[in-house]
Amino acid sequence: MAVKFRDYYEVLGVPRTATADEIKRAYRKLARTHHPDLAPAAERAAAAERFKEINEANEVLGDPDKRRKYDALGENWKGGMDFTPPPNGYRTGDGGGAAQDFEGFGDFSDFFSSLFGGSGARGARASNVRVTMAGSDVEAELPVFLEEILQGDRRRVTLPNGRTVEVDIPRGVHPGTVLRLAGQGERGMGGGPPGDLYLHVRMVPHPRYRVAGDALEADLTIAPWQAVLGADIRVETPDGAVTLKVPSGTQSGRRLRLRGRGLPRPDGTSGDLYAVVRIVVPEKPSEAEREAYEALRRAAGGGKP
Repeated sequence: MAVKFRDYYEVLGVPRTATADEIKRAYRKLARTHHPDLAPAAERAAAAERFKEINEANEVLGDPDKRRKYDALGENWKGGMDFTPPPNGYRTGDGGGAAQDFEGFGDFSDFFSSLFGGSGARGARASNVRVTMAGSDVEAELPVFLEEILQGDRRRVTLPNGRTVEVDIPRGVHPGTVLRLAGQGERGMGGGPPGDLYLHVRMVPHPRYRVAGDALEADLTIAPWQAVLGADIRVETPDGAVTLKVPSGTQSGRRLRLRGRGLPRPDGTSGDLYAVVRIVVPEKPSEAEREAYEALRRAAGGGKP
């Protein structure tokens, strides 16, 4: 008896050369989209039919032995064409026994039964079986402020899909850290468990400080005479202002360390804060400043300009 040929590759939207992983990913994506549990009530019947079709395609292409037998039919068949299977060509026993093997996968078509055994009527008994699938994991970016890294915080975060979640930001969390919120991903289907939410921590740029591992960096602008002669300069840190000694002869770009003024570490200690020296000159020197620089030039053997 002729039946309608089913192009399982077309059903899953994959090429005939698709790998097992590609077939698995395509099935999971389609199953989540068309699972009857997730469809509006008015569309549930249509979704159920589509879901059965997707399950049948996966049952064949996801099983190496069934896929090999299906591929032996050749590449020239198209969905909907009349197809007459060879007598007992791919059956794996009598109809009743084969149908029992596939119970739980849904109401398979006559085309499936003609290749692998069973009957549409027997398969229909399994159409009410719930197919469960774990929800997908969700990944999103979590921008955090330096103050939250230094002190920790708890706040609501809106995800790209519009859902909001409460997030605990641990004290000392570093940029690049991934926070896992178990069960906060996409909901499962058919009673399956939800996925997880993974938040990738990104620090919002700070106007004063830069992050380098567990250390902080900040620019320290000093005048030329402070670099030459040395000076005690008041420096702001996240923990408050401190006095930093700038050694005489300090060059631009030198990093002066303030111990324990950086980011918190897991062991309870803190990284360091580095003041990066930037020597600046007056853009519009006064007459007195100009005379002082002229005297410095002569003292350094610079002669006349």
